[in-house]
Amino acid sequence: MLSKKKDLAKMKEPEKEYTTAYGLRYFDKSIPKYVMPEEGMPAEAAYRLIHDELNLDGNPSLNLASFVTTWMEPEADLLITENINKNFIDNDEYPQTAKMEERVVNMLARLFNAPEESQSIGTSAIGSSEAIMLGLLAHKWSWRKRRQAEGKPYDAPNIVMGADVHTVWEKFARYFDVKLKLIPLERETYVVTADDVAEEIDENTICVGAVLGTTFTGQMDPIKEIDRLLIEIKEAKGWDIPIHVDAASGGFVAPFIHPHLEWDFRLSQVKSINVSGHKYGLVYPGVGWLVFKDKEDLPEDLIFKVTYLGGLMPNYSLNFSKGSGTIIAQYYNLIRLGKRGYRDIIQNMIDNSRYLAKKLRSSNKFEIINKQDMFPIVTVRLKDASFTVFELSEKLREKGWIVPAYTLPEHAEDIAVMRMVIKENFSRDMVEILFNDIMNTYNSLELSEAEREERIKGRERLSLLY
Repeated sequence: MLSKKKDLAKMKEPEKEYTTAYGLRYFDKSIPKYVMPEEGMPAEAAYRLIHDELNLDGNPSLNLASFVTTWMEPEADLLITENINKNFIDNDEYPQTAKMEERVVNMLARLFNAPEESQSIGTSAIGSSEAIMLGLLAHKWSWRKRRQAEGKPYDAPNIVMGADVHTVWEKFARYFDVKLKLIPLERETYVVTADDVAEEIDENTICVGAVLGTTFTGQMDPIKEIDRLLIEIKEAKGWDIPIHVDAASGGFVAPFIHPHLEWDFRLSQVKSINVSGHKYGLVYPGVGWLVFKDKEDLPEDLIFKVTYLGGLMPNYSLNFSKGSGTIIAQYYNLIRLGKRGYRDIIQNMIDNSRYLAKKLRSSNKFEIINKQDMFPIVTVRLKDASFTVFELSEKLREKGWIVPAYTLPEHAEDIAVMRMVIKENFSRDMVEILFNDIMNTYNSLELSEAEREERIKGRERLSLLY
């Protein structure tokens, strides 16, 4: 019996201390993948196994596909770490975190020029996808309530938007049973027009979607013109159709770089705006924001009163639980940087994106799609290359660059483009390295194509000999 106890104690002894983590027995076996192991392993071994496998992921600093922030200051990192164990929904337990969310919403409402007499309201979200769904749900309920009051049918809601919108708009229509009226893109402009919107709206339209910084090309819809159209429709037909602005990408750019551009709450029909804090709000994923011009734009029925967490807490969200760290980090950025700090950072990004666009244009190999250059995004198509942007993108991956290639939506699906998102920590030197790698890769593909053609001709000559 004593011997068995000694053997059991020996089995529980820690790994020998005379070797590194890589000398432990866990490194000459496959890592558990599909079945939870019976026994665990030392923390250092688990860390090393996972850490080393993640080296196969792309480098976030070279990821030009994502709009998402990949760097923050050490102080912000510290705040996130200190608050990573707080569930934001527990407002009764963490009241200061809730107050910081309210402060951010108020700051954003004023940044988006909400009228002084309005009582703006809003919420944080996991990202703009959740914020968009929440905003559109509010417009659906407001439309239905209005139709009920008028004694009219309310069983056929629709939503009008351009094909330049993010996929989440289509998800909303499908998930929440709203007819989708998707306007094909205009060739050479790649955004919708007010005339396009006029052909699609009717008395059952709950909302018109407009984009400030499209996912596909980084352009903006003519929001002011659409607003003017909806005012005329309201006066002529009595249809009070709101605009929801998807400012996921542009909401933290336009106020600082284009302050006189009218796209926000200065326009009467713009009732709600979403913006991604984890894009040009300069916060890690995932945090987004939804702001309503006035609390009347958010139906009271959609706000749940939660009591079982210790106090009475109003909640308007699709995701009940979420971390507090990124919300606090957003507040940190707003007070740390101020308007001037954001302006300086975003202007640098704009300048670097323009510099990249200029160099690509001057090479005579690329056509710049987003000629507005309002946002730090460069979208290009090849001019007369013997290969595709997909081949160029794949070849660039060999150098570590992640540059997405894709075709545009309906009516422009024959146009294939590459898009490069310039972020805060992407310096002028990095732009020059990227450009040189693009041109070197371009030239290597051209040479390879020439060689392939020569081989084909050589085979044809050989076949004639035999």
